[in-house]
Amino acid sequence: MELDLSGMVGDIGVGGVAGFLTGFAVKKVMKLAMALVGAYLLSLFWLQQKGVITINTDKLFNLTGDITTQIASLGQKVVGILPGTGAFIAGFYLGFSKG
Repeated sequence: MELDLSGMVGDIGVGGVAGFLTGFAVKKVMKLAMALVGAYLLSLFWLQQKGVITINTDKLFNLTGDITTQIASLGQKVVGILPGTGAFIAGFYLGFSKG
């Protein structure tokens, strides 16, 4: 039985690069989404302050908690589908921390 190190190094490199790019992109998209959600919520509270609309804040914050839970479960499903290589996970972590 012969061990093919060249193929293994290629797989690790591709997994690491793909993980880095994925992590970097996910963090950038999350930053943009959080900025948009924040601006939307600020505009709602400003309209409420001006008396234009009435907001049930309890339901609003329960809704955001539900969305956070759904995003977390989606993330777990995606990780379950992706190849579970250490190089991809390490690359994802590095890309997410650099993004």
